[in-house]
Amino acid sequence: MTDVVITSRPQVKPKLERPRLYKVILLNDDYTPRDFVVMVLKAEFRMGKERAYAVMITAHKLGSCVIAVYPQDVAETKAARATDLGQQKGYPLQFITEPEE
Repeated sequence: MTDVVITSRPQVKPKLERPRLYKVILLNDDYTPRDFVVMVLKAEFRMGKERAYAVMITAHKLGSCVIAVYPQDVAETKAARATDLGQQKGYPLQFITEPEE
């Protein structure tokens, strides 16, 4: 009789990829009051007053400004909630998301 040797292959763990990141972008408009934009940035994105003001001014001057970068689900949720805050007050305030390159 011959001895049969059974060898097992080592378990290969699948390589996990980091989730794709998305930018949250504030779009400028000529109707939403500056103070309201600052309030939304502070409330939804946890910015201090000075940082929120600087972001708002950058969007005002350039037409848009990247607020933060998050995994897709977080970015989309924060953008939607911030946009909704503006809509609740009747402002055209808009936040969008884009994949980070």
